[in-house]
Amino acid sequence: MHAFTFVGLGEKMNRLTWMAIICLAAPIAARSQGPVPNPASTAVRRTLERYSKNLVGAAQTMPAEKYGYKPTPENMTFGKSIAHVAEVNNFACSKVAETAAPETPKLGDTEKDKLVEALKASMDFCTQAFAKLTDATLGDQVPWFGGRQVSRISAALEVTNDLVDHYAALSIYLRLNGLLPPTAKAQGQSGN
Repeated sequence: MHAFTFVGLGEKMNRLTWMAIICLAAPIAARSQGPVPNPASTAVRRTLERYSKNLVGAAQTMPAEKYGYKPTPENMTFGKSIAHVAEVNNFACSKVAETAAPETPKLGDTEKDKLVEALKASMDFCTQAFAKLTDATLGDQVPWFGGRQVSRISAALEVTNDLVDHYAALSIYLRLNGLLPPTAKAQGQSGN
């Protein structure tokens, strides 16, 4: 009986030893891969990527007949919100990259297909603008709203914060219409 207990203890010690080795080796292996180049601009690009997908997903989820929906008279319609995001993206991302904004036609609130395409195009434009970011250029001054100058990181964060804000609002529009926003679908939630 004592021998069995000793063998069992040995197996536990063997597992603990291997767990300790893995816990010690993992950080060393991670460090040996080197740091991520441009960690700040990489983080901003990842946020842009995530919310680009979320907003385009929200725009695709809302049925065309609901693009004129707004929860209160004071709110923008769903379609107007999508048009607004696309327009602001083009302007703001042109400032981040110090390049000309693409020309975009004015669209009606209920033209779902055209609004989704305009939103996608603006997200692609922002992705191209953010691809030029490096940590070394984040402190550079760029022209911004109202003729003022801001740091490039401030401008980039304004873009991503605006996307987060609009996604939150549009998620509520979707839920008020009995639809799940993309992030809720990704988490496997059901219902409202």
